[in-house]
Amino acid sequence: MASQQPSLAILVREPDGFTVWPGPPYPPGSSPPQRLPKTACSATSFSRDGSRLLATVASASATVYDCSSLSVIRSFDLPGLTAAALSPTGSYLQTFQKSSSPQVKNVTVWHVDTATALYQHYQKNLSKANWPMVQFSADESVACRMATNEMQFFDTNDFTKGIVYKVRLPGIAAMQLASAPGSHVAGFVPEAKGVPASVQIFSCDKDAQNQVVARRSFFRCSTVQFHWNKGSTGLLIVSQADVDKTNQSYYGETKLHYLTTDRAFEGIVPLKKEGPVHDVQWSSSGSEFAVVYGFMPAKATIFNKKCNPLHELGEGPYNTIRWNPKGRFIVIAGFGNLPGDMAFWDYSEKKLIQKAKAEWSVISEWSPDGRHFMTATTAPRLQIDNRIKIFDHTGSLQFIKEFEKLYQVDWKPESPERFGDIAELTISLNGIKIEETKKQGQGSKSAQTSGKAPVNVATKPAGAYRPPQSKHTAALQDKLFGGLAPTGGEMSKTALRNKKRREKQKEKKAGEGSSADDS
Repeated sequence: MASQQPSLAILVREPDGFTVWPGPPYPPGSSPPQRLPKTACSATSFSRDGSRLLATVASASATVYDCSSLSVIRSFDLPGLTAAALSPTGSYLQTFQKSSSPQVKNVTVWHVDTATALYQHYQKNLSKANWPMVQFSADESVACRMATNEMQFFDTNDFTKGIVYKVRLPGIAAMQLASAPGSHVAGFVPEAKGVPASVQIFSCDKDAQNQVVARRSFFRCSTVQFHWNKGSTGLLIVSQADVDKTNQSYYGETKLHYLTTDRAFEGIVPLKKEGPVHDVQWSSSGSEFAVVYGFMPAKATIFNKKCNPLHELGEGPYNTIRWNPKGRFIVIAGFGNLPGDMAFWDYSEKKLIQKAKAEWSVISEWSPDGRHFMTATTAPRLQIDNRIKIFDHTGSLQFIKEFEKLYQVDWKPESPERFGDIAELTISLNGIKIEETKKQGQGSKSAQTSGKAPVNVATKPAGAYRPPQSKHTAALQDKLFGGLAPTGGEMSKTALRNKKRREKQKEKKAGEGSSADDS
């Protein structure tokens, strides 16, 4: 029943703090209400199941909230705090503090409800690749960490036991625990002294430790990204080399590899176009995955878990793919340094629904119920034109809000299974007016006098700078962006006059050439 569905919520963080909005749709002409007064913080994040919210103040504190009531569960005073992360269900808090010596243990796993320090160790450096240092399965039944030449496992029922068993992997530089379920773990060993790089999968069963379940070796690889499917039966690996020896890409060389825990497939995913792997994502069922790849215009393809191509989503200026959590709809888009084109697909019907645009987007994600798609332009990536846009599942723009500066926006996680199918429960939004809540005092004069809410289509500002080399690149844009770049309409009078002049010069030269031949 629709009444049993959880309510959506959106976390919004600005320079003066964070707040939580209820989810869309919003009444026309009004800003979303705040469920929580703005609270000062340096960073915020949800637990993976959406039950708890973490807010930290750099070098000072970490506070855990209950997401249903937004009341404080526990606050921790942590001098020198650098990073913090909640476990998937919010039972544990992991913190990293600055340490002056190896004798001071600076990584701590806390039990949130009791504020008890369950486990501590010393870690010299913090990086995006190794944080959070203790990884949990979705149900928190498995926990492990990477150490020198090995992966170490804990007893999650009693962290005070410390390390209960280890998996030996000399030279390990990265690891990823499968989440749902936490049955396997993958480790990456970089290339060294002529020995190829490798990814190895191990079982998390204590009795099967150190037995390699699957393995893939490859040269020209310095880093990897791991993507486990739901069910933990398949692992996609994006390998990247810092230098592309073919000199075709400034950003290095990427390849997409695929391993299955039953060893049914161990190899490279057969992509039909040369170039980088821009993005990859599993479906919510874990039985298919989608890839955006190749030099521009990039190509998008859906594969089954046997690595056979199922459907082509065409080519265009794309580098991002977002699969609807209900599995039916897909968005392929070009964000970052691309123009912001989006294509909304109905995968069940294998048809393109609509194209839309969200220029300068940094963040993009589906709502947990699969009915809304949100994009955002955030700082520090972009310091101007910060905004949130929300589209419905067919690509129709429903809501815009602009900010002086926006740091973060996230949907509160929920299990997609708690929501009904879109075909059964979609509420028609066609009659709802697109609204815009502008920065106070910056509505257009015409809009203020007419009494109508202005509609922001996020067009490029009229006075935006255009570098000289971009003024005559229509043909190049057409080649790179698959014919989606604007053509500029009819020629101006000056351009038309210059075109006629060039045609006359060509005719004159042709006439001189023919007269010379006659003589």
